Amino acid sequence: MKMAFKGVFCKFREMKDDSKNKSRRRADRKCMHGRGRSHIAPESSPSLSASLVQESRWANLPPELLLDIIQRLEASQTLWPARRDVVACGAVCRLWRETVKEVVRTPEQCGLLTFPISVKQPGPRDSPIQCFIKRERETSMYLLYLGLTPALSGDFSKLLLAARKIRRTTSTNFVISLGAEDFSKTSDTYIGKLRSNLLGTKFSIYDCQPPCDHAIQSKGRSLRNCYSTQQLSSRVPTGNHNVATISYELNLLRTRGPRRMFCAMQSIPITAIQEGGTAPTPSTFRSCVDERCSLFSAKGKEVLKFGSSSPSEPLESVHDARDPLMLKNKAPRWHEQLQCWCLNFKGRVTVASVKNFQLVAAVEPCHDVPAAEQEKVILQFGKIGKDIFTMDYCYPLSAFQAFAICLSSFDTKPACE
Repeated sequence: MKMAFKGVFCKFREMKDDSKNKSRRRADRKCMHGRGRSHIAPESSPSLSASLVQESRWANLPPELLLDIIQRLEASQTLWPARRDVVACGAVCRLWRETVKEVVRTPEQCGLLTFPISVKQPGPRDSPIQCFIKRERETSMYLLYLGLTPALSGDFSKLLLAARKIRRTTSTNFVISLGAEDFSKTSDTYIGKLRSNLLGTKFSIYDCQPPCDHAIQSKGRSLRNCYSTQQLSSRVPTGNHNVATISYELNLLRTRGPRRMFCAMQSIPITAIQEGGTAPTPSTFRSCVDERCSLFSAKGKEVLKFGSSSPSEPLESVHDARDPLMLKNKAPRWHEQLQCWCLNFKGRVTVASVKNFQLVAAVEPCHDVPAAEQEKVILQFGKIGKDIFTMDYCYPLSAFQAFAICLSSFDTKPACE
């Protein structure tokens, strides 16, 4: 397969060089017979290369054969960097791209991260996706890699997200990007940010694109990210959209014990962890709101459900179903012999630290959540080295949301410890 791709690229290069040589020869002849007038040969346009790709033999493969090839390639390559071949298939031509989209499934379904949009999609339900975070103190950067540990993954680890810590007078910001080179908000790699208050007890997670799969209600009010029908007709303003809030409980009396934290996931409804529930799963990076988004009237009294064309029940009647998902840290137990607080990280954490935590769902009896889901660890974070930390997450959190929650643990919290 790799040799086939190499042959395609070599063929494109030869065709491009031939076209340039022909243009130069025509230009030379014109210069010799053009009475001294100069002529500049035009560069080959991108449309010419695109047309060559669409007319090549690779674009004319039978759909059944192409589907079988990509299915076998997708099934045989489960880890990075070999997974790059699956992504390369989507860059051959339009037919290949559509076939790859049909074959490659979301992380919730297959447990694999393939395209950049995978960091915005929920993780698998059964087993967590195991990652590790590397902290660089000199540059104030935090790098999220896909893999068990740096020692086991080595050069085969895949960089998923990068964050840079920026201290301000009244807050601390963590700017999150797809790459470690550019953290500008105008860049295509910008994903979102995490911002804290003055004391470092409350954090807000901001996404670069608005959530539009579900309309979540909290205390009878709609989120700021929900738009009226009049607002949807105009261009959506660019900026950050609040999708989650992290709060750390104050510990002014300095009582013995670990940190206590609560996470309100405004972009994930509580129904996601109920039986038959689903979490919002974006398919592409986009900066505009799709027409299928949940619509709110200008008065905010009635709501149109996702995919619905008629007004639904008033907000008061759907309040319980539209509550955001709440997460809390799992309470550790005190070990008398070790004289420390202990949690079962199943071998993924080896160094005791106040930053270590496990998050589970904080639900009420009225939410009708199964007992297994209530005990399920959705996110765990812990220290294994001086500047190396593990991060394991699963459904309904995405890699971006889990990474932002873990970043909040790195900030200094004098009022919580």
